[in-house]
Amino acid sequence: MAPLFLLPETVIVAAGHSEASEVPAELRSVQVTLGITASVEQQSIDVSIEGSSDGTTWLAKAVAAFPQRFYVGTAALVFELPTEPTIQFLRLRWQVNRWGRGSLQPRFGVYAVLERLV
Repeated sequence: MAPLFLLPETVIVAAGHSEASEVPAELRSVQVTLGITASVEQQSIDVSIEGSSDGTTWLAKAVAAFPQRFYVGTAALVFELPTEPTIQFLRLRWQVNRWGRGSLQPRFGVYAVLERLV
């Protein structure tokens, strides 16, 4: 399986979520790599991964979450997709925060890639 972009490189300035991405039904052990390509100081981003069996109704609890991030760089998260219910779609959800002086609007350049673990 070629890597699947859950989120192509995007500029994030407010809380939100990505589009639903269909994942192969047999996929269970995965790695999601979160890349932050741009950031200003005094801000944070919280990113979680949500699962769905139909692409419209999302599980109440995220299937995985990254630790809070502040700076440019990458972070990898390895996890097992739940088998009940069968997860066929994933999406990212994020919250952002900015504090300090100047504009209080956060600004992150972000992407996320899903890969199968062998």
